[in-house]
Amino acid sequence: MKSSIDNIAVIGIGVIGTGWIIRFLYNQKKIKVYDPNIEQKKNLLKEIKRVEPALKKIYKKKINLSKQLEFSKSLKDAVENADLIQENAPENENLKKNLIKEISEHLKINSIIASSSSGLLPSKIQSKCKNPKRLIIAHAFNPVYLLPLVELVAGKQTDKKFINKANIFYSNIGMKTLILKKELPGYLSDRLQESMWRESLHIINEGYASTQDLDDAIIYGPGLRWSLMGTFLTFHLAGGKMGMAHMLEQFGPALKLPWTKLKAPTLNKKLKNKIINGTKKQSKNRSVENLSNLRDNFLIDLQKLLSKYKV
Repeated sequence: MKSSIDNIAVIGIGVIGTGWIIRFLYNQKKIKVYDPNIEQKKNLLKEIKRVEPALKKIYKKKINLSKQLEFSKSLKDAVENADLIQENAPENENLKKNLIKEISEHLKINSIIASSSSGLLPSKIQSKCKNPKRLIIAHAFNPVYLLPLVELVAGKQTDKKFINKANIFYSNIGMKTLILKKELPGYLSDRLQESMWRESLHIINEGYASTQDLDDAIIYGPGLRWSLMGTFLTFHLAGGKMGMAHMLEQFGPALKLPWTKLKAPTLNKKLKNKIINGTKKQSKNRSVENLSNLRDNFLIDLQKLLSKYKV
């Protein structure tokens, strides 16, 4: 089904906002951008140039910045004619509440406000919104221009028609939409990532492994399986011919063993230094830009494999 959304406003152009803009551009959308920090414009244009060689591999049509991208001098100018507003302010509940309130005062009647929050409840950040029915969460993952997942979350006041409209739009620009059955702090993927992150911090803090060891433990182990089958289907195969039923019977008792510590350790100076120094050593003096190029090309090739071997 074709989406009726053509004109987009992007508010905030940090890492996630920039990723959205690039995905929208390569899907031939017109975008108005607003960020009170004028330095972000330079960063955005630099990033658009950086990703071009990689994105040429997957997009046939070229982008036309002069026709597709416009930098607005005010929030009102950016949003007043937009069909969808992609909000990317820092992850601060009060900041988002007030920004969304301001955005909502200038919109067309059927425009969608899609917040890129990583874990805030939509019911809370829509509380000051004029016509809160239009507010949804559209949580994507870095780099947004390559990773297809977007989690769509409705608040208590959200009208389902706006979730449905957003679902069509994001699907049309090549994304895999996951609509949550009900709102949940941290949504889905970030809650799973967070649990692993907490365990990793404990292991580093207690001196059992380096950051490189832990990354290798995922890269060369479960990460290879997860990229194709995720957690549950992977465990289903671990049960042999009886599948998940046998897996739960055999390994279920291990859930009672004290293997994990889901409460996070204190992120003190000593632990921070271990993590920072560990990742610095892993990077082998390569710049973030260099590593980003490596990651982008890998993700393009990996998604081709996923398409080939789709379960």
